[in-house]
Amino acid sequence: MSLLSFDDTLAKLLAAARVVNEIEEVDTLAAAGRTLARAQTSGITVPPLDNSSMDGYAVRLADVPVAGTRLPVSQRIPAGSVGTPLQPGTTARIFTGAPLPQGADAVVMQELCEHADGAVAFNHVPHAGENIRRAGEDICAGAEILAAGTRLAPQDVGLAASVGLAKLPVFRRLRVAVFFTGDELSLPGEALKPGGIYNSNRYTLRGLLDALGCEVCDLGIVPDNLAATRTALREAAASDIIITSGGVSVGEEDHVRAAVQAEGALDLWKIAIKPGKPLAFGKVSRRGTAQVSAIPPAPSPGKGVTEVRGQSPLGDEAAFIGLPGNPVSTFVTFIMLVRPFLLAMQGARETAPRSLTMRADFDWPKPDRRREFLRVRINAAGGLDLFPNQSSGVLTSCTWADGLVDTPAGQVLKRGDAVRFIPFSELLY
Repeated sequence: MSLLSFDDTLAKLLAAARVVNEIEEVDTLAAAGRTLARAQTSGITVPPLDNSSMDGYAVRLADVPVAGTRLPVSQRIPAGSVGTPLQPGTTARIFTGAPLPQGADAVVMQELCEHADGAVAFNHVPHAGENIRRAGEDICAGAEILAAGTRLAPQDVGLAASVGLAKLPVFRRLRVAVFFTGDELSLPGEALKPGGIYNSNRYTLRGLLDALGCEVCDLGIVPDNLAATRTALREAAASDIIITSGGVSVGEEDHVRAAVQAEGALDLWKIAIKPGKPLAFGKVSRRGTAQVSAIPPAPSPGKGVTEVRGQSPLGDEAAFIGLPGNPVSTFVTFIMLVRPFLLAMQGARETAPRSLTMRADFDWPKPDRRREFLRVRINAAGGLDLFPNQSSGVLTSCTWADGLVDTPAGQVLKRGDAVRFIPFSELLY
C-alpha cells in the first residue's frame, strides 16, 4: 500500500467532517470556548459619544493660545454623566470615559495643568483632538463584530458584551466516545500486571478533548476480544465520533479493525508522517435507538442555556478514528490531524494552526522519507533546541517541548536553518 501524504490525509478528513448543526443560545458569560453559529452585529455605536481618554480638562483650542493660560473651571463631568455646552473662556474638569462637552476641541491631561483658586493654568498648548476618543472609532452601529464559525475567546465574549449582547448562538458541544483496547493496560492507582503498562493515552486524549470543549463519554479499557469490542462500538455509536487508540493493525489480538468492519466500514491509511503512520478512519452504524442510553445525553438547558433545536446531523452512523498506540504517535496524530477534523465538525471557520518561521539551533542530518514532526523547545537565544530522543514511545519529549518543527520528507536540517515551528499554544485548545 502506498503512503498517503499528510496533506491528502487532512483533506480527506476535512471533506468527511459533518458540522453539528444543532444550535443553543447561551449566556455570553458562559460562551468562551464555544463556536459561534451565526454572525453577530452591533446595535449600538461604541463609543456612543466623543469622550475623554484621560483625566484632565476639556478646552476650546482658541482659549489656550499659549502655555501659561489660566481659565476658570465652569463644570465637572465624571464618567456616566453628560455635561453642558462648554462656555467660551472656561474649562471643564473631565474624567476618563466622560462625554466631551459640546464646543470642546481637546482634553489636556491633568499632569500638564496646575489647579488653584477655581482656575487652571495650562502648561501645554493642546492640539485638535488631543486625548479625545471619537464616537464610533471602535464599532459602528450595524457593523459585524463576530463572524460565524468563530471559536469564542475571552476577548470575543468581552466584545459581544460591550455592545450589549446578553446571549450568543453557538453550536452544541461535539459528543465524542473513547475507549482503549489491550489486556496489558492498567490504570494509575492499580498494580501493574506482569508485562503490563499504564494507559497514558486515555489521559492524553481526555485532556485534548476537554480542551476542545467536547462532551466525552469514556468507555474505559475494553477486553481484547471481538465480542467486547463490538459491544463497545455499539454503545459508542450514539456519539458524533468514536476515537480509539491502538488495536487497528492486522495482529491476532488487534480486534478493533475487525469489529469496526463488522459494525460499519473502515479504511486503514498508512500516512507518510513520523511519528504516526497508521490511522484508521471509518464509520459505525447505529442499529436502532437502544444504544443511545449508553452515552450520557447533552445537559438539559439550565441557567444561561436556551436550546434551539435543529435537524440532527448524526444520521445513521458515527464517525470512527483509530489512532496509533504509541503515546507520542497518538499525541502528534491527534493534534495535527484529528484536531482540525473535530474543529470542522464543531463548525469552526479556522481549523489550521498558525506557524512561525524560526531558527534551528540543531542539526538533523538523517531525515526520514516521511514528513517529520520534531519535538523542540524555544531557547534563551530565540532559537529552537531539539529533544535528543525523537522516538514515538518517549512521551517526555512532548512535555519538554514547546511545539513541533514541521520537516518535509527527506529534508536535512543544519544549525541556523529557518524552519516552520508550530507552537503547542496553537494545537492544544
